[in-house]
Amino acid sequence: MADKLPVWTLKQQIGQMIVVRASGYLFDHQISYPAWEPPNQTLRHWLENLNLGGVILLGGSAAELALKTQQLQQWATTPLLIAADIEEGVGQRFSGATWFPPPMALGVIAQQDLGQGKEYAAQMGVITAQEALAIGINWILAPVVDVNNNPDNPVINVRSFSDDPQIVSQLASAFIQGANTYPVLTTAKHFPGHGDTSHDSHLDLPVIAHESSRLNEVELVPFKEVIKAGVDSVMTGHLLIEAWDKERPATLSKPILTDKLRQELGFDKLIVTDALIMGGIANYASPEEVAVIAIEAGADILLMPKDPEKTIEAIYQAVESGRITPQRIEDSLNRIWQAKQKLSNYLSGNGYNPLLSLEQLSQIRATQTVKNILKDSIQIGGKLPLSFVKKKEKRNLIVVDNLLSCKFLEGQKPAVMIPEKLGYDLQLIEQNNLELFLKDDRVTLLQIFIRGNPFRGNAGLTDEAQKVYKKLIKKEKVQGLIIYGSPYVKDWFLEKTKVFKTKLPWIFSYGQMADSQKIACETLFDLSQPTEQVKDTLNEFM
Repeated sequence: MADKLPVWTLKQQIGQMIVVRASGYLFDHQISYPAWEPPNQTLRHWLENLNLGGVILLGGSAAELALKTQQLQQWATTPLLIAADIEEGVGQRFSGATWFPPPMALGVIAQQDLGQGKEYAAQMGVITAQEALAIGINWILAPVVDVNNNPDNPVINVRSFSDDPQIVSQLASAFIQGANTYPVLTTAKHFPGHGDTSHDSHLDLPVIAHESSRLNEVELVPFKEVIKAGVDSVMTGHLLIEAWDKERPATLSKPILTDKLRQELGFDKLIVTDALIMGGIANYASPEEVAVIAIEAGADILLMPKDPEKTIEAIYQAVESGRITPQRIEDSLNRIWQAKQKLSNYLSGNGYNPLLSLEQLSQIRATQTVKNILKDSIQIGGKLPLSFVKKKEKRNLIVVDNLLSCKFLEGQKPAVMIPEKLGYDLQLIEQNNLELFLKDDRVTLLQIFIRGNPFRGNAGLTDEAQKVYKKLIKKEKVQGLIIYGSPYVKDWFLEKTKVFKTKLPWIFSYGQMADSQKIACETLFDLSQPTEQVKDTLNEFM
């Protein structure tokens, strides 16, 4: 890449401020979200003709991504920023790479041993950056620096390190410092803080009514620290912060983005909007007007506008009419170019070999770090190990949010296979249909996979599910309980079903991936030192 900005037309300059969404899969028939992910012909047209600044990818395996990112860079007229929401490692989004437990697992470790928590966060940053670059991702949309001080938060939840601003600050800074051992970009999100909301900004606009003093003491603390740590970009939150702007969401607010973030906090790098197709912002005005207002507010990069061609035209007309100054565009362009200079060696593609790069994925150091975090953050209670019942009439009842999106249970996963080898019949059900299985009187191993995620609107148990769980526990048919994901679900069970007053063995793990399932099930049945009955049963299945 050239050190100096190329000579571009105004529309080409504006194009650099746009990052579009695309499928990580190679072929059009594999596209999962056609409303947001254009077919290859359209995407190629945009990259060849609009001078877009970047692409954000979702879907596909890590191996596919290594090819997809090369394809995108070849189509582009200017080297691209290629981003992904990989808050839990590359394997969270792209199978085959390392998938870490959610950040809150590190937070609970840090509560007991801050040094150990910071070490894990730094290792997570190093490994995420190494694996991202190996498959062509150069912009990590992490870490989340929201302080999750609202247990009912449906979207941040375990994506946050903690409800303690100091722990969030320390772990997020350690992650950034670890990632910065490689030439990648990091992102602090969601400014000025999405932790204390009970609404999902993917669906509607959350309102934060705290006084300015409270925002400064809690929400802004981690942002101040990660700016010191050298974070490369800050992502805006689609949030109405009444103390600072009663009319416009933070993404569209000049008092928040320019006055607060730029001037007061002294952040001089990239400001990127959260996705502009989200419900929290999309209903404010037309898509084109939202884009123009975001630039007026101080955003450098517009993430996922509905139509990049219409967006560029709208911003172009705003400059031509004098609404936006050419200097405003040039300021953002300089920041974008400076960020790309950090990536210049990788963006040039010199010596890049996808097959050799894939050797960087899921190395022994990475997989062992994941296991260590899982083991150090696991919580147990009741009488362990689980008393083995040599009966045929027993079931493994696994409850999930959505059967179509629980990739952590694809294939021969431990949460299914270990109980099966011990004689448990599998029942896999969504929590909304849980009552259908209430009349089953068999001895039950209950495994629950629930956590906060975008677009759910609820981070915990539905009212109906709570009623069924209470009945199940009261019937005394539940033999053992494993909860994967949300500590708030675990807390509900301990408080509302009085599990802590019984000898019912329970385990909580922040992770939902295979490693987490294996550790939890082996702990529950003590498979490190199995009883003779367990040995005999396992031998029957070997």
